[in-house]
Amino acid sequence: MSVTGAFVPPDFDVPTAFAGPGFHLEPLGPEHNDRDYEAWMSSIDHIKATPGFAGWDWPEPMSLEDNLGDLESHAEDFVERRGFTYSILDGPEVIGCVYIYPSREPGYEASVRSWVTAGRAKMDRIVWETLADWLETDWPFSSILYASRQRSAGG
Repeated sequence: MSVTGAFVPPDFDVPTAFAGPGFHLEPLGPEHNDRDYEAWMSSIDHIKATPGFAGWDWPEPMSLEDNLGDLESHAEDFVERRGFTYSILDGPEVIGCVYIYPSREPGYEASVRSWVTAGRAKMDRIVWETLADWLETDWPFSSILYASRQRSAGG
């Protein structure tokens, strides 16, 4: 495996699965195309209103074929260790995505964004809280930019 352009140490064992309360992650790939496409196309306005997505060009309508190209690109980034995109699933159903990439903002090593479908909007805070903790404890970053949501009481 090439590690050219990697933003995690070569000896870091990148997780290929994670389980949280009411969801699990697996690396986003072409096998998710139909489910991923349906998830985000049904929730464009909701995703645009999600913390971390203001000012981004995506999501905008595209073809299923173009979506497949995006998924192939994310899968290649994962293999090459340039960035890590995971499908957020409930069973086999895609309910969102999380993107972990090098930050373009000074002072941060990683930039993280996540979204869930409009129909699973109540999961957004749970996903954010769980993943923020996971990234802090299990990933090798000292500084992460991940748009805040309000933490639950005691969190």
